[in-house]
Parts: sequence; structure tokens; C-alpha cells
Amino acid sequence: SPANGATTSAGRFWRKTGAVAGANNVQTLVEDFLQYLHHERGQSDNTARTYAALLGKFTDWAAKQNLTDWQAVELKHLMAFLQHERARPLLNEPNPAGRDTKRLSGESVYLEIAALRAFYKFAENEKLLPANIAENLSLPRRWKRLPKALNNDEIKKLLEPENPETPESLCDQAILELAYASGLRLSELKNLRLEQLHLDAGFINVIGKGNKERVVPVGRTAVAALNRYIEVGRPKLVTPKSSANVFLTKRGTPFAAVTLWLHIKNRVRRAGVERNLTPHMLRHSFATHLLEHGADLRVIQELLGHANISTTEVYTHVTGSRLREIHRKFHPRA
Repeated sequence: SPANGATTSAGRFWRKTGAVAGANNVQTLVEDFLQYLHHERGQSDNTARTYAALLGKFTDWAAKQNLTDWQAVELKHLMAFLQHERARPLLNEPNPAGRDTKRLSGESVYLEIAALRAFYKFAENEKLLPANIAENLSLPRRWKRLPKALNNDEIKKLLEPENPETPESLCDQAILELAYASGLRLSELKNLRLEQLHLDAGFINVIGKGNKERVVPVGRTAVAALNRYIEVGRPKLVTPKSSANVFLTKRGTPFAAVTLWLHIKNRVRRAGVERNLTPHMLRHSFATHLLEHGADLRVIQELLGHANISTTEVYTHVTGSRLREIHRKFHPRA
């Protein structure tokens, strides 16, 4: 299970106490929560690891406060923990003399509160704890950061095929073309398997967040890049132990997320694109450019695999700024 082993820091203190909450040993409470996230809510391994790390911060802090079990935790303890998190300097940050240390961002505090609330809601619903003391924690306002997208010239530079042609360069080309053509997440790219490709029909089946499946069309250029890689490049990367993942490293193994992103970053550097590309920037470019050319927001929501339209609506702000720029440039009385 993806939850197993992910809760080391979260469960360490409670395993030492051996205290009991209801009929359950509290040493397993966080593990039970993560199992619930994975098996009943269908959350990804990354989500389980994130919750484990966030809850682990609290349990590590609680151990230092001599709290013996979950029953002893009160709202005042949660508040004190959050205050501690807001005030503490970031880990591994240098602290030059005379300078203020960096503090935890509001976004990070938001995630910690959300993790505590989700955990306590689960524990209350499952009758593992008598009350949900975290429900009174108010979530701070989240400031939506506008997604950054590459412009058309940067996209053209990035997608220019490399010479000489190698199995690795064909793989990189297929990854970039597909990422921009279909708006896939990094995790969806690295986990894509051969049986999910339907290139003759011009679409792929994508397994997204929460194991939700969606059908995404693939443009002609991306189809050509994928076919070229599969026919010429991939056979030279395959080994007897290779999996059915579409994209393979030079050792014939599936990409880890970090390795895949380093490949993309190196390609960006070689292409001469000076922007600091983030893992989501090609996905943002896909959505922004579709919207700028008249695509319906609901269609973009389906293509991106967003569960809620409000997540997709952030792109309307990007397009709005583009419209204002055009208006100022071309309207005689702007």
C-alpha cells in the first residue's frame, strides 16, 4: 500500500505511547486515515505522502509537548502548533547575521490546517475520536497565483526537433509535443502506457488524479512525434525487463518524476528558452492558448481533468489581461 511506510514521522510518537483511542490503538490512526484516502477516496500516492508529511509535523511537535495520545489533544494545542509553524524559520535556510529568516508561507499553513481538518473529520466519522476539534480551525484566504504560460515564440523554439536524432531526443520530442498538445500533468506523462494510446483515432486515455479516466484528443504533430518515437526510438530503449510505459529512460526503465522533469529542463536549456519552466507551465500554456483562440471553458475543464470549474476559471484572468493589452494597443480611445 502506498500509505505504508509513508507515515513514519506521523506515527513514530504514537507508537511509543501505545495509548488507545476508543477501540483503536492510536499508533495506527494516521495509517488508517491514509488507507482511507487511498482505498475509499481514490487519492494518489503523492496525496498520501503529502498528508503523512503534514500530520508528521504535528505529531513530532506534540511529542515535545508531552501529549500522550490523541484524546489529550485539544483545540488550544492545534492553535499553538499552527502558531509555532507560522513563526518558525524554514528548514535548511541560511540565516546571515542581521537578516530576518524566511517564514512559512500562508499556502503551507493552509495545507497544514486542511490536513488536520481532514484527519479529524475522518476520525470523528469512524468513531475513532469523540469530537472533531479541528472543525473550528479557520482556513486562511488563499491567494490564487495566475498560471504562467509560454508565448508562441517560446513554444516554437522548444518544440523544434533536435539534431542529430537519437532515441533519447525522440523520446524528449514526443514528451514535449504530447504535454503541449494535450495538457497532461507530469505524473500522467510518466505513467502513460502503450495500451492507453489510440493514435490512429487521434486520442489517448489518461488516468488522472483520483484514478479518474478521461479521453484527451492528440493533435497531428504530437501523433507524428509519438509514432516516430514508438517506431524508431523506443525499440532501442527497451530491455527484457522494460514495462509497458510509453516513455523510457536510456536504461529502459520508466521515468521517475524528478528524472522526467530534469529531461524537460535540459531540453528547455538547449532550446534557448530563458524562462524558468515549471512542471505545470506546458499544461498552463495548453489551456491558455486554447482559451485565447476561443475554446469553451467547460471543454478545457474536461481536457484538463479538473473536478471543479472554479479551478479552470483561473485561466479567464490570464485571457482577460491579454484582452486588455489588445484593447489598449488597438482601440483609438483606449
